[in-house]
Amino acid sequence: MDLRSAQTPNDFVHEDISEYVAQLQLHMALQARNLVPTLTKAVDSREQLLQQTQATLEKLASRQAV
Repeated sequence: MDLRSAQTPNDFVHEDISEYVAQLQLHMALQARNLVPTLTKAVDSREQLLQQTQATLEKLASRQAV
């Protein structure tokens, strides 16, 4: 007896839904990759933020009375 032939209609619906959800998750993951900036852009923005923060701290430190 074939395992596939022993399945009920509900099993087929469940498999179809599971397959649809898996394909939807893959599609969403691929779409999300297009929305997220590339790693080099993220590194550049973090580096820029670090430089701005360092410059601000140096300005504040230089203006403090000794």
